Amino acid sequence: KSISKMKIINLFLLSIVFLSITTLINGGITSKYVRQAQPSIEMPLETFPAPSGHNAPEQVHITQGDHDGRAMIISWVTPLNLAGTNVVTYWMAGNVSDVTPAKKKAHGSTSSYRFYDYSSGYLHHATIKGLEYDTKYIYEVGTDQTVRQFNFTTPPKVGPDAPYTFGIIGDLGQTYASNETLYHYMSNPKGQAVLFAGDLSYADDHPNHDQRKWDSWGRFVEPCAAYQPFIFAAGNHEIDFVPSIGEPHAFKPYTHRYPNAYKASGSISPLWYSVRRGPAHIIVLSSYSAYGKYTPQYVWLDQELKKVNREETPWLIVMVHSPWYNSNNYHYMEGESMRVMFESWLVNSKVDLVLSGHVHAYERSERISNTNYNITNGLSTPVKDTNAPIYITIGDGGNIEGIANSFTTEQPSYSAYREASFGHAVLEIKNKTHALYTWHRNQDNEPVAADSIMLYNRYFFAKEETVAGDIKV
Repeated sequence: KSISKMKIINLFLLSIVFLSITTLINGGITSKYVRQAQPSIEMPLETFPAPSGHNAPEQVHITQGDHDGRAMIISWVTPLNLAGTNVVTYWMAGNVSDVTPAKKKAHGSTSSYRFYDYSSGYLHHATIKGLEYDTKYIYEVGTDQTVRQFNFTTPPKVGPDAPYTFGIIGDLGQTYASNETLYHYMSNPKGQAVLFAGDLSYADDHPNHDQRKWDSWGRFVEPCAAYQPFIFAAGNHEIDFVPSIGEPHAFKPYTHRYPNAYKASGSISPLWYSVRRGPAHIIVLSSYSAYGKYTPQYVWLDQELKKVNREETPWLIVMVHSPWYNSNNYHYMEGESMRVMFESWLVNSKVDLVLSGHVHAYERSERISNTNYNITNGLSTPVKDTNAPIYITIGDGGNIEGIANSFTTEQPSYSAYREASFGHAVLEIKNKTHALYTWHRNQDNEPVAADSIMLYNRYFFAKEETVAGDIKV
């Protein structure tokens, strides 16, 4: 009996040591794994030719078309504006009556735009409404001459214990590294929708903001974006404000190509809005629109946070392009004025996660806040706060500008894990109390999580999280 008791004691001590080691491994460290620092090589335009067929629809993508997930906006481009090219046909998968599926049609709006010496194709956006929750739909775009077929699955009904999995990507671009990131994420069968933290095509990194790069990016992401809704935040590379070449209207290509249901959340601008999807309430903010006191974005966010019902959507996620907490020398403190303006609101609302891009590296923070600071008291150091969100910087999609490999020499206390590598993240919401968050670097197989943490919901289960090392999921 004494020997057995000693074995139990030894196993207990070993388990404590193991947990201590793994906590140290994944908490408050700067990873030694570093990607090549040079700019990534961009895939040439000819990598993404237009699909074959007369007036073939291309650049197909979808996003949520209402506030609660019973509508979908289908978007596509055609070179010609012929009769029927703005119609989407759709039906429930497996819904067959006698011979043919019960098909329905929705007519979309059609527009085009000019940018410097470029004329876009015809941009079609059709909203399918009245969809059933948690149901697979087949949809087709194009005319009889060239029809292309895709599918999507609607989210579960808004509710506290509806499991749902989001992919998280930022600053993607269209390089060979971008390709690794996107297809790495697509290899995960759990992914159901993508939270995209801004900076899409990087067309503005080319002479005169080469708009052909918007077309090639749309073709590049179509294999994912035509099947899973992308929920976008606008980044600085979407601004496209170039008065010097006669383009004085900011966000013109982005807003023409990537609409959303902003009016459903009471917003006056597609640059800030919210959606509810399954167990999550997602608030998208604009780093590059006015957010000072009494501006439209300020007033909207104040009202929006008061509308959040955590009994229905326990997981509250905010997405904004420029990070509020960032220990990389690239873009250091660029999001500071917005943090000062809104951080206390997010802490008071017990936001679970804040997602951002902009910095081309990965970083996860502790649950911290800096809401006590003012210019006279000197309390300018972030402190642990169980009511505060975790801040994720996920601008590591692989774009042409390369890795941000210049972290501050001494890792600050608010930074839990940081690494200068390309990758993506996955948020697997289990129920109203637990969600598994994992970050996957491109150099590993998808089942390997380079950084992981089981998140506890701030509203229902506001315990402090601990990290238990690298895991396979």
